[in-house]
Amino acid sequence: MIFSFLQRNKPQNDHTIVFYNLENLFDVRDDQNTLDLDFTPNGKKRWTKRKYKKKLLKLANTISRIGVKTTNKPPALVGIAEVENEEVIKDLISTGALKNEDYDYVHYDSPDERGIDTALLYLRSNFSVLRSTPIPLMIFNPEGERDTTRDILYVHGVLNGEEIHVFVNHWPSRRTGEEETDYKRIKAAETLRDYMNKIEKNYSTPNYIVMGDFNDGPDAISIRTLVESKSLFNPMEKLLTPERGSANYRRSWSLFDQILVSHSFFNYEKGTHSFAHANIFDDHQLKEWDGKYAGNPFRTYVGQKYKGGYSDHFPVYIQLKFN
Repeated sequence: MIFSFLQRNKPQNDHTIVFYNLENLFDVRDDQNTLDLDFTPNGKKRWTKRKYKKKLLKLANTISRIGVKTTNKPPALVGIAEVENEEVIKDLISTGALKNEDYDYVHYDSPDERGIDTALLYLRSNFSVLRSTPIPLMIFNPEGERDTTRDILYVHGVLNGEEIHVFVNHWPSRRTGEEETDYKRIKAAETLRDYMNKIEKNYSTPNYIVMGDFNDGPDAISIRTLVESKSLFNPMEKLLTPERGSANYRRSWSLFDQILVSHSFFNYEKGTHSFAHANIFDDHQLKEWDGKYAGNPFRTYVGQKYKGGYSDHFPVYIQLKFN
């Protein structure tokens, strides 16, 4: 009885905004137009329906718990990366703790050669979409060939009556080296900045939420370019420490997963949202529990070895208070 009383009286005016890189959420079918053969039953990773459903259940139950201790409800918005197609998104929101929630989504197929995309999940009770579009990243290598990477997903919508502009990003990786690929992420930042300039021709003080796996930390040139040119606030700057981050590579923490907001979210007028809190959702269930990698994200795979975990990234989130 005491527990139910406390649950009923938790504040209802805080809303959680999440970004989560889901680490290769592929179905088990071979898409002839993408490089997804590894994630098939006969592929290198021996990816089966059982493994797929297990991953869906873990991810769905994780998403449902982010921020719930302070809001008593699942996240209002969830940006996701590394989803193969629309079908896996439908499967995700129809699984486990998400299946009884009122989630819808925005998704576009991107030109990424592996077929991985970004998407935005949203609670229809809190958010409605006015307009959405993919923003292509036109990045070319020194030989003049286009790097067919993920688009930036733009969603213009209404959150609890207030208009917001959301961007979901998954910027080019560092696979061939940080310095060698810096120009790609700087170009991504410039592309996003230029699109925001277009928005500002029609909106004097737009409410921006910029989330994603940027493959760069808060102090990188690309992130600084974006933050400084658009006067954004990056609450993730203070979260990265030698002992904590959203991903771990060679025993070193990084915080490539970030959520940036415009300074308009420090407006406390009635009918607006104000920034309240930011954190990494590094719950103990999402971590390796023993061995030399204890405390790291509990991954689905390490190389070709199936581990059965959640993702190689922890989710990050912010909370907004509706005034």
